[in-house]
Amino acid sequence: MGTSLKLRVRFCFNLLLLVIMLIAVAAFLSSCQKPRNPGLLNIGLPEEPRSLNLWLGTDANSRKILSQIYQPLYRRHPETLEIIPWLARENPVFDKKNLTYTVKLRDVKWSDGSDFTSEDVLFTKQMVFDFKIPRYYSKWNIIKKIEAPDAHTVVFHLKKPSAIFMSRVMTVPMVSKKEWGTIAKEALTKAKPLRSLQDYEIEKPLGTGPFVLSEYKKGSYIHMKKNPYFFGRGQKIGNHLLGPYVDSLLFRIYGTSDVAILALEKGDIDYYWGDIQPGYLKDLKELDSIDLYFNKKSALYFLGFNLRKPPFNDKLLRQAVAMVVNKEFILTRILQNFGTPMQSVIPSGNHFWFNPNVRKYEDGKTRDERIKSAYGLLKAAGYSWDTPPVSEDGKIVTPSDIRLPSGETMDDIVILTPPADYDPKRAFTGTMVQEWCRQIGLPAFSRPMAFNSLLDTVKGKHEFDAFILGYGKLNLDPDYLRSFFDSKNDKPRGWNMSGYHNLKFDKLARMQTTLIDEKKRKVVIWKMQEMILEDLPYLPLYNPYVIEAIFNERFDGWVSKVDGIGNIWSMCVVKPVDSLEE
Repeated sequence: MGTSLKLRVRFCFNLLLLVIMLIAVAAFLSSCQKPRNPGLLNIGLPEEPRSLNLWLGTDANSRKILSQIYQPLYRRHPETLEIIPWLARENPVFDKKNLTYTVKLRDVKWSDGSDFTSEDVLFTKQMVFDFKIPRYYSKWNIIKKIEAPDAHTVVFHLKKPSAIFMSRVMTVPMVSKKEWGTIAKEALTKAKPLRSLQDYEIEKPLGTGPFVLSEYKKGSYIHMKKNPYFFGRGQKIGNHLLGPYVDSLLFRIYGTSDVAILALEKGDIDYYWGDIQPGYLKDLKELDSIDLYFNKKSALYFLGFNLRKPPFNDKLLRQAVAMVVNKEFILTRILQNFGTPMQSVIPSGNHFWFNPNVRKYEDGKTRDERIKSAYGLLKAAGYSWDTPPVSEDGKIVTPSDIRLPSGETMDDIVILTPPADYDPKRAFTGTMVQEWCRQIGLPAFSRPMAFNSLLDTVKGKHEFDAFILGYGKLNLDPDYLRSFFDSKNDKPRGWNMSGYHNLKFDKLARMQTTLIDEKKRKVVIWKMQEMILEDLPYLPLYNPYVIEAIFNERFDGWVSKVDGIGNIWSMCVVKPVDSLEE
């Protein structure tokens, strides 16, 4: 055999050996790799939950976990937003004469198999009262007493008629007397009972929800398994046939959005339970494996004025500012069309309570038309300029600084905003409001301020001219209008940050809390919105969409609602894609 032939044979032999080795290595690696559990739904969280103690974990990420465990008597329908029975079997029976609500409970078990009964409802109420639980006690204080005629009947006696009883009391999560009884008794002996209660670490919380806590590795993940005793399995509630149809949830905790979005793109997680910024959308839209969801938010982002001192104690000046603020610009340039302009202090997504007929300031008008309208209003009110914003021949010009009706030059106006690294939308909006104010001669300056300092300045000290803030998650019950604008809440750290005082509004705000008839209450709520948009303690600006994304190759069936697809309904009905195809 020649040398060249021997070399070729040896080369072929070595090549064959290399191929065999590569196949063997691939087979070994494949055998070592655990197959993905088709019943495991992977969810990304943007931050570590503060606590899985129900009484302390009030932050958004804690609520995402706790909402799978602890359940209320009633919750809102995902589409209609009406309040429907959950742990309760049916709508309550209201006795108008005796001011009682009688609630019948479903046959429900806690996650350890023990019965959920009326005693647990009474115990939950007692905990709220004994510890004056923040967020709950002020609402539950309307209750005079609760009776339990039998294990599945609860009678609530009220001190007076309450329009918020169903939305704020009956939607509170219930806790187990068996689990919390001893803990509460011990905490009440401490110098600081509430702190003691909140500091208690619950390792395996008892719940009535679709999932139970299996394992929690702080900083890494939270594993939850399907609750075998979940009352909703096979039940049709809110037009959805409930499961859950997955075996477990794995919440993975990410430090940054960049890492979480990359994990979503790779399919390491099936859903990122966090609001996605528009900057990520271009890349996500290009992936067939990613579905995007855009939902309205129950939120209010607004320009607030200080009505306690000049110059914004003048309603006409506030109205003139509203005329030059271009909400369409905010929508297209700042929100990049991922949101809606706000016309009222109730979001349009809250369709029953939202009043579409409030005053709209030069809505749809051009820049020049806006300036002319504001100029006309201010001129008639006695304001003046050396060089007005509208010349004698009707042209828009750069004005001199405006003078007050008294003839004095207006002092500088400072518009406080959060810094750009905290919220670029609000910071940029502040800059634009500054420029729009200058178009009519107002000496306006936008000033970013650290968020906590801003709150202290606006809410605590009341030392400001104007500010831009937002409420990112409003309750769907509109009673917050009373909190925000009732004159009695104009106090340091009070909710009435603008210092709005209107006795007619106060009367309506307090009246609506007693109106059990929703249609009658709606008339009052609509009137309250009209008054706010006329007096303008707040000028509503915009409402960004909740932007969310899923990896669509393994699970589908997400339930879209106000505030997004991250909700108890989705967790109860999402199914593996294979089962949907069947």
